Amino acid sequence: MKNFYRTVDLDAYRKRLLQLLLLISAVFAVLLARLIFLQIIEGPDYLRLSANNCIRLQDIDPLRGLIFDRNGKCLAENRPSFDLNIIPNDAGNLNDTLYALADITGLPFMELEKNYQKNKRGGAYRPVLLFANVNRDLVASVMANKFDLPGVEVNLKPRRHYLYDRFAAHTIGYLGEISKNELGCEKFAGYEVGSYVGKCGVERVFEQYLKGGKGGRQVEVNANGQVMRVLRTVPAEPGNNIYLTIDFALQQKTEALLEGLSGAAVAIDPFTGDVLALVSSPAFDQNNFIQGMSSQQWRTLVTDPRKPLINKAMQAEYPPGSIYKIITAMAGLQENLITPDETVYCPGFYKYGDRISRCWKENGHGRLSMADALAQSCDVYFYDLGVRVGVERLAWYAKACGLGRPTGIDLVGEEDGLVPSEKWKLNRLGEPWYGGETLSVAIGQGYNLVTPIQMATLTAAVANGGVIKKPLILKKIETVEGVVVKEGQPVDKGPLPADPDTLAIIWEGLWKVVNDKNGTAFYRVYSPDFDISGKTGTAQVVASPEEKEGQQAGVIDAIKPHAWFVAYAPSENPSIAVAVIVERSGHGSSVAGPIVKEMISTYLSQNPRL
Repeated sequence: MKNFYRTVDLDAYRKRLLQLLLLISAVFAVLLARLIFLQIIEGPDYLRLSANNCIRLQDIDPLRGLIFDRNGKCLAENRPSFDLNIIPNDAGNLNDTLYALADITGLPFMELEKNYQKNKRGGAYRPVLLFANVNRDLVASVMANKFDLPGVEVNLKPRRHYLYDRFAAHTIGYLGEISKNELGCEKFAGYEVGSYVGKCGVERVFEQYLKGGKGGRQVEVNANGQVMRVLRTVPAEPGNNIYLTIDFALQQKTEALLEGLSGAAVAIDPFTGDVLALVSSPAFDQNNFIQGMSSQQWRTLVTDPRKPLINKAMQAEYPPGSIYKIITAMAGLQENLITPDETVYCPGFYKYGDRISRCWKENGHGRLSMADALAQSCDVYFYDLGVRVGVERLAWYAKACGLGRPTGIDLVGEEDGLVPSEKWKLNRLGEPWYGGETLSVAIGQGYNLVTPIQMATLTAAVANGGVIKKPLILKKIETVEGVVVKEGQPVDKGPLPADPDTLAIIWEGLWKVVNDKNGTAFYRVYSPDFDISGKTGTAQVVASPEEKEGQQAGVIDAIKPHAWFVAYAPSENPSIAVAVIVERSGHGSSVAGPIVKEMISTYLSQNPRL
């Protein structure tokens, strides 16, 4: 019995040992097969790679998101371009290669060397940009002589292109090469030297949505650094598309109306705050910033006394002139310092102490009530009312109407404007306030400063019944698949400091400006097709030294006043509110008024209020 169990144990042991030997043999067989595959079948390929070639990673730049108007018309796209690069480790003798490149392409050697020194980023295998956006003839020359140009490569890259010359330049903005300061910011984490980023306008504000995500490819290159084949690719992720509130037809028409003039225009939907047009004139060609400008071109741009790089719609501050009388009227009515029917006599001048202040109408307007004083823009009426209200209450109402602070539009660099007061003057100039200065403030002169977008926002609030809306420039952001990432929503910033009765009188006065034969804009702005309500303004200014130089050069007229006109239409059911200023041009009714009329006509003809 004992021998039987011993025999069973021995047989089981031998069986397990055999299984183990078979398993070990199988493993060795697999390893041997893999070794044969690598050594014999793929051996020549690996020998070639080790002797002459190597594997590298290349970045794939993403397509930047497109920019559209409110109706889906494309304004900014991407176009293919060719960049000429060199990889230092593959270039052999760098100077010899650059000399050969200069000889073959005709590019100046000194400029090639300068660009190399400027753009090298460290790392022997990192491409260094020599020239961006080269033409196809140059590409052909390089490719035909690639064996004589070790390390030189041509890369296809998407490059921003703005489809319409100077169109909405200040709103859309432009791209520029990232700066050293930007590279150090957390906002630009992941960017590198040579990256292009939004520098102003929508391109800057929505950079994180537009930029997309980089992809990459694994490539095999030969000893000269030339790509032999692509081994693996991870596609880049395109940026999101931006839809603006801008109306292409209205923006284009407004730019044409301001062609050759210095000034700004803003159009807003009174009930949503959508910015339908935002124009600053003169403008600039955004594509020049992508293609590159000479030092002379840049110098001409920055020294132009008309200041084309400034977004005058929100960054330039102007005396409001008589459009400020809307504020003075509101303050007087709300403070019960005057009634709608109470009249003030205008003999053509107003005496305050020993000072005589003139009305714009030399012989005077006679007796006027509030609505007629607004319609005829009587200075004497508002001198008298301003004295009653006082500068402190005028300042309070101006600030409550949104002046003296940014409107909050999603663009960088908006200015505050200035609402003067006794405290402000004492702190700023170290002088007390004089009563006679209140007369100037009451008619929009003196220290008052506003931006066109502030006045458009105020006009829109008057038009919609008294709600101040934040101006919206963004309609929506979508992925390339059409998924909405973000949507612009109307934002109420508070009510005007005016009850319905006060607004009713202001509405009447603004309607009469355009539709009453005694109104200051009747002969220039009246339309039989639709009612327009508005207010003229003529702002006297003091020329700056730069403007005097422009006057001498014949570029601008530093003597004439600024011409303002603000309006909304249709009067009973408004769908558009507009503010226009034309610098150094004359009277608001004759210069700015007709521009506003054409803007409103253009918009209403395509967007009738049902």
